[in-house]
Amino acid sequence: MLCVLSLGLVMSCATTAMENEQRIPLPAAELGQEMSIDEALKQRRSIRKFGRDSIVLEDVSQLLWAAQGITSRRGFRTAPSAGALYPLELYLVAGNVTGLSPGVYHYRPKKHDLVLVASGDRRKPLASAALRQDWVRSAPAVLVITGVYQRTMAKYGQRGRRYLHMEVGHAAQNVYLQATARDLGTVMVGAFDDNKVQELLSLPADHEPLGLMPIGHSR
Repeated sequence: MLCVLSLGLVMSCATTAMENEQRIPLPAAELGQEMSIDEALKQRRSIRKFGRDSIVLEDVSQLLWAAQGITSRRGFRTAPSAGALYPLELYLVAGNVTGLSPGVYHYRPKKHDLVLVASGDRRKPLASAALRQDWVRSAPAVLVITGVYQRTMAKYGQRGRRYLHMEVGHAAQNVYLQATARDLGTVMVGAFDDNKVQELLSLPADHEPLGLMPIGHSR
């Protein structure tokens, strides 16, 4: 689709949308945290009961970085990826995050920022789409892991589906351990209506939801 300007010039509507996007820069990732990796592994648990306390933007930044953050000049990330193709796309459903309005946000690893996709608190309908698992609603935020299968399958064929699913596990475990190190809790939710989640979060057609991770302080 094209946008025609009054001067007879033509530019893409996508360019216009980029200029108008609401971008939220994230704090830099904190390195050298006090908890060791072995202690985080020991303490890691799946948490399904969350308190009412909000989480802060620094928590969001650290968890997103742990899942898919850039760690080298060559673009390598915190989680391994077959062929370094990086088919995962992360979204944040924010409801009670200090410094961040309720809404759905897309994480961009290369810029380490968030871009607003849709305004408003979507946690309650997301919990309904997740077979009424209440912890999706009660957590301050939900990290949504989606996958673009074609990025991996273009090189590896049908085997690429398996590689992408392995990558989801790598990223999710990073989130578990980072949450533990920051005195937060999470759980991997795989039971949900794919189509409802995709529609509710206004996801692109090729960003298929694969996991929901509610994030918050354990109760």
